[in-house]
Amino acid sequence: MDVTLRDVRDSDLAVFYAQMNEPEGVRMAAFTAKDPSDRAAFDAHWARNRLDPRVVMCTVVGENGEIVGHAAVFGPPEEREVTYWIGREFWGRGAATAALRELLDVVADRPLYARAAADNGGSIRVLQKAGFVVTHNERGFAHARGEEIDEVVLTLSGLSG
Repeated sequence: MDVTLRDVRDSDLAVFYAQMNEPEGVRMAAFTAKDPSDRAAFDAHWARNRLDPRVVMCTVVGENGEIVGHAAVFGPPEEREVTYWIGREFWGRGAATAALRELLDVVADRPLYARAAADNGGSIRVLQKAGFVVTHNERGFAHARGEEIDEVVLTLSGLSG
Protein backbone atom coordinates (compact mmCIF):
# COMPACT_ATOMS: atom_id res chain seq x y z
CA MET A 1 0.00 0.00 0.00
CA ASP A 2 1.34 3.41 -0.92
CA VAL A 3 1.13 6.01 1.83
CA THR A 4 2.40 9.50 2.43
CA LEU A 5 3.06 11.40 5.62
CA ARG A 6 1.90 14.91 6.38
CA ASP A 7 1.56 17.16 9.40
CA VAL A 8 -1.23 16.28 11.81
CA ARG A 9 -4.34 18.43 11.38
CA ASP A 10 -7.01 19.07 14.00
CA SER A 11 -9.50 17.23 11.79
CA ASP A 12 -7.34 14.05 11.96
CA LEU A 13 -7.81 13.66 15.69
CA ALA A 14 -11.34 12.24 15.51
CA VAL A 15 -10.06 9.49 13.21
CA PHE A 16 -7.09 8.76 15.48
CA TYR A 17 -9.39 8.62 18.51
CA ALA A 18 -11.67 6.10 16.80
CA GLN A 19 -8.72 4.01 15.62
CA MET A 20 -7.15 4.01 19.06
CA ASN A 21 -10.39 2.74 20.59
CA GLU A 22 -10.88 -0.22 18.24
CA PRO A 23 -10.85 -3.22 20.63
CA GLU A 24 -8.51 -5.52 18.70
CA GLY A 25 -6.08 -2.69 18.00
CA VAL A 26 -6.03 -1.75 21.68
CA ARG A 27 -5.44 -5.38 22.68
CA MET A 28 -2.57 -5.78 20.22
CA ALA A 29 -0.93 -2.48 21.17
CA ALA A 30 -1.31 -3.46 24.85
CA PHE A 31 0.69 -0.51 26.21
CA THR A 32 -1.97 2.14 25.81
CA ALA A 33 -3.39 4.97 27.87
CA LYS A 34 -5.05 3.87 31.12
CA ASP A 35 -8.42 4.67 29.59
CA PRO A 36 -8.27 5.07 25.80
CA SER A 37 -11.91 6.22 25.81
CA ASP A 38 -11.09 9.30 27.94
CA ARG A 39 -11.41 11.91 25.20
CA ALA A 40 -10.18 14.77 27.40
CA ALA A 41 -6.96 12.89 28.21
CA PHE A 42 -6.57 11.96 24.53
CA ASP A 43 -6.96 15.60 23.45
CA ALA A 44 -4.54 16.82 26.14
CA HIS A 45 -1.93 14.23 25.08
CA TRP A 46 -2.15 15.25 21.43
CA ALA A 47 -2.12 18.98 22.20
CA ARG A 48 0.96 18.62 24.43
CA ASN A 49 2.88 16.53 21.89
CA ARG A 50 1.96 18.68 18.90
CA LEU A 51 3.49 21.68 20.70
CA ASP A 52 6.71 19.86 21.61
CA PRO A 53 9.38 20.62 18.96
CA ARG A 54 11.22 17.38 19.85
CA VAL A 55 8.23 15.28 18.78
CA VAL A 56 7.78 14.48 15.10
CA MET A 57 4.11 13.61 14.54
CA CYS A 58 2.72 12.64 11.17
CA THR A 59 -0.60 11.59 9.76
CA VAL A 60 -0.38 8.55 7.50
CA VAL A 61 -2.49 9.15 4.39
CA GLY A 62 -3.52 6.44 1.94
CA GLU A 63 -3.72 6.42 -1.84
CA ASN A 64 -7.26 7.85 -1.91
CA GLY A 65 -6.64 10.52 0.71
CA GLU A 66 -8.01 8.44 3.57
CA ILE A 67 -6.39 8.72 6.99
CA VAL A 68 -4.68 5.40 7.56
CA GLY A 69 -3.18 6.23 10.98
CA HIS A 70 -0.31 8.12 12.51
CA ALA A 71 3.42 7.73 13.10
CA ALA A 72 5.75 9.62 15.40
CA VAL A 73 9.20 9.88 16.94
CA PHE A 74 9.55 11.16 20.49
CA GLY A 75 11.92 11.25 23.43
CA PRO A 76 15.25 12.78 24.35
CA PRO A 77 18.14 12.49 21.85
CA GLU A 78 19.69 9.42 23.47
CA GLU A 79 16.34 7.62 23.77
CA ARG A 80 14.40 8.55 20.61
CA GLU A 81 11.57 6.09 20.03
CA VAL A 82 9.19 5.42 17.15
CA THR A 83 5.51 4.73 17.53
CA TYR A 84 2.72 4.20 15.04
CA TRP A 85 -0.93 3.24 14.92
CA ILE A 86 -2.62 1.99 11.79
CA GLY A 87 -6.38 1.65 11.56
CA ARG A 88 -7.49 -1.98 11.64
CA GLU A 89 -9.11 -1.77 8.21
CA PHE A 90 -5.62 -1.21 6.77
CA TRP A 91 -3.86 -4.09 8.55
CA GLY A 92 -2.15 -6.65 6.34
CA ARG A 93 -1.82 -4.28 3.38
CA GLY A 94 1.70 -2.97 4.02
CA ALA A 95 0.55 0.40 5.37
CA ALA A 96 2.52 0.18 8.62
CA THR A 97 5.71 -0.87 6.84
CA ALA A 98 5.37 1.91 4.27
CA ALA A 99 4.56 4.52 6.93
CA LEU A 100 7.51 3.51 9.10
CA ARG A 101 9.91 3.62 6.16
CA GLU A 102 8.63 7.11 5.25
CA LEU A 103 9.08 8.22 8.85
CA LEU A 104 12.64 6.91 8.93
CA ASP A 105 13.39 8.96 5.82
CA VAL A 106 12.11 12.08 7.62
CA VAL A 107 13.88 11.48 10.93
CA ALA A 108 17.61 10.87 10.58
CA ASP A 109 18.25 10.34 14.31
CA ARG A 110 19.99 7.07 15.15
CA PRO A 111 19.83 5.03 17.17
CA LEU A 112 16.04 4.81 17.33
CA TYR A 113 14.14 2.47 19.59
CA ALA A 114 10.76 0.77 19.42
CA ARG A 115 8.70 -1.41 21.72
CA ALA A 116 6.02 -3.99 21.06
CA ALA A 117 4.08 -6.52 23.05
CA ALA A 118 6.00 -9.78 22.62
CA ASP A 119 2.90 -11.46 21.15
CA ASN A 120 2.32 -8.68 18.58
CA GLY A 121 4.07 -10.49 15.74
CA GLY A 122 2.70 -8.12 13.09
CA SER A 123 4.25 -5.05 14.65
CA ILE A 124 7.53 -6.83 15.34
CA ARG A 125 7.71 -7.88 11.66
CA VAL A 126 7.02 -4.30 10.52
CA LEU A 127 9.86 -3.01 12.68
CA GLN A 128 12.25 -5.73 11.53
CA LYS A 129 11.47 -5.00 7.85
CA ALA A 130 12.57 -1.42 8.54
CA GLY A 131 15.89 -2.60 9.99
CA PHE A 132 15.09 -2.70 13.70
CA VAL A 133 16.64 -5.57 15.65
CA VAL A 134 15.31 -7.08 18.86
CA THR A 135 17.87 -6.13 21.52
CA HIS A 136 16.18 -7.27 24.71
CA ASN A 137 12.98 -8.22 26.48
CA GLU A 138 11.23 -6.50 29.37
CA ARG A 139 8.04 -6.92 31.32
CA GLY A 140 5.64 -4.08 31.84
CA PHE A 141 2.08 -3.35 32.87
CA ALA A 142 -0.19 -3.26 29.82
CA HIS A 143 -3.24 -1.14 30.59
CA ALA A 144 -5.14 -2.62 27.66
CA ARG A 145 -4.81 -6.10 29.14
CA GLY A 146 -4.89 -5.22 32.82
CA GLU A 147 -1.75 -7.21 33.59
CA GLU A 148 2.01 -7.33 33.28
CA ILE A 149 3.14 -8.82 29.95
CA ASP A 150 6.31 -9.49 27.99
CA GLU A 151 7.57 -6.72 25.74
CA VAL A 152 10.37 -6.63 23.17
CA VAL A 153 12.64 -3.64 22.72
CA LEU A 154 14.08 -3.11 19.25
CA THR A 155 16.88 -0.83 18.07
CA LEU A 156 17.66 0.74 14.71
CA SER A 157 21.26 1.87 14.39
CA GLY A 158 23.22 3.07 11.39
CA LEU A 159 22.64 5.94 9.01
CA SER A 160 19.39 4.94 7.36
CA GLY A 161 16.30 2.84 7.97
